[in-house]
Amino acid sequence: MRAGCLRVVCNAERGPGLCDTAQLRAAPRGQRPGRLRLPLLCLLLGVALLGSVVCGVALGPTGIPLGKTVALLREAVRGGVIPAEDAGIYYIIRDVRLPRVLLAAVVGAGLSAVGVATQAMVRNALADPFVLGISSGASVGASAVALYGILGALGLYALSTAAFLGALCATALVYAIARTSNGLAPLRLVLTGTAMSYGFSAITTLLIFQAPNGNAAKSTMFWLLGSLGGVTWNSLPVATVVVACGLCYLLLSARRLNALAMGDETATTLGVSPARFRRELFVVAAAVTGVLVAVSGAVGFVGLMLPHLARLLVGADHRRVLLLAPLAGAVFLVWTDLLARTVAAPEQLPLGVITAAIGVPCFLLLMRRRGNALGGN
Repeated sequence: MRAGCLRVVCNAERGPGLCDTAQLRAAPRGQRPGRLRLPLLCLLLGVALLGSVVCGVALGPTGIPLGKTVALLREAVRGGVIPAEDAGIYYIIRDVRLPRVLLAAVVGAGLSAVGVATQAMVRNALADPFVLGISSGASVGASAVALYGILGALGLYALSTAAFLGALCATALVYAIARTSNGLAPLRLVLTGTAMSYGFSAITTLLIFQAPNGNAAKSTMFWLLGSLGGVTWNSLPVATVVVACGLCYLLLSARRLNALAMGDETATTLGVSPARFRRELFVVAAAVTGVLVAVSGAVGFVGLMLPHLARLLVGADHRRVLLLAPLAGAVFLVWTDLLARTVAAPEQLPLGVITAAIGVPCFLLLMRRRGNALGGN
């Protein structure tokens, strides 16, 4: 009887694509999908990520042999002596490419994790930080710093702080507008977030249009489409710490995410307060998204597509999805950034162009394969 009740609640209340959680709870333990292959998939993705980092450092407008790249990276880690003839290549590897590749992995992992949390929070398979207006709000704050020098007293942390505050303000505004006396309806939340996203994008466009420096406006417009150009080692610590903390929180909350994905009534019967948990998820999503927008601009499609790929491989249990999706997102964005800086070299393409070019056909193919789960009849 319990299994039937869970399926009814899931079908009635949650958005398309997330109902597998109830079916997993009802299924016998030995029949749950992905139970045995999760460690293997994580191992394969871990190895793929390591290989992707090495390839990302080696490949580019100036190609470096893989063997020399590995040798120089090893010497850099060990603090060894670098031959004088390799000093130029070592500088490219250590100070130009390595921080950029590592940041790409951090951004990909963070956006994928936030995408998983957002889709569970609103029980909608098409949700991501862009849909809820979080990324657009962060872009407003970051653009204000880049164009007008707001919060300049914070120095290195001005951009991250402004982006986080913008994301948090956008989140609070969307939450306040979407909330009713009956609580927070997921569909109302998505619609409000979508509308506010257009509003924040208009504010960002106005800031760019009114910018006193034309070159700064052009650079900001390019950066808002997603870019890791100009990344240094100083860009890594804050983003890495925030993403790591956010991912740890989500992993510890995986059971609550499973309950929330089954509907508010079911979550309440399982001891989870939907309203309070959504507020916590809002803050976490705002923090992670704000910091990532500050270092990479608004990179689209990662938080939408990678969670679905993870569910396709290991099912809908968030304890598994939150292990796999960040690894997949990290690998994906490392190769995306590599394409962005090599396809039209010496010019660099915005990351958003590459993610859309890859993500749109992949997502359409995924919808055809999982038609019933993503809104098919």
